[in-house]
Amino acid sequence: MIRYMVKEDYDRVKDLWMRIRGFAIRSIDDSREGVEKFLQRNPGMSVVAEEDGKIVGAILCGHDGRRGTLYHVCVDPAYRRRGIGKAMAVACMRALQCEGINKVSLIAFTRNDVGNAFWRSVGWTRREDLNYYDFTLNEENIVRYNE
Repeated sequence: MIRYMVKEDYDRVKDLWMRIRGFAIRSIDDSREGVEKFLQRNPGMSVVAEEDGKIVGAILCGHDGRRGTLYHVCVDPAYRRRGIGKAMAVACMRALQCEGINKVSLIAFTRNDVGNAFWRSVGWTRREDLNYYDFTLNEENIVRYNE
């Protein structure tokens, strides 16, 4: 069963993240408070998949008014190849369409062979024309940037 994620799902979603080999989370953004803030900003967009009384899949989904993004897309390895990932992605894409969003992107680690093969198999295009940059907003970095 695919349903929208609520803040009360956090512990079970984090447990799922911890079961996924090679998965990485960030201490602030992926904390309980960080995820709750994300869900509040993007209500009715993120999803979980439940089977056998446990959360077996999850996607954090949101948008900035122009483009949607899927974060932390994962399915428990024991439940893969059953259409759960596709069903969750479709639920997120439908939610984005309802918000007037017509383009969605996602981030997959380059070493995530299973995930990258999945996204290619369902028609997603790997961008070769962009470089993706990160900048951590902390006082030290901001001061150094401004020097």
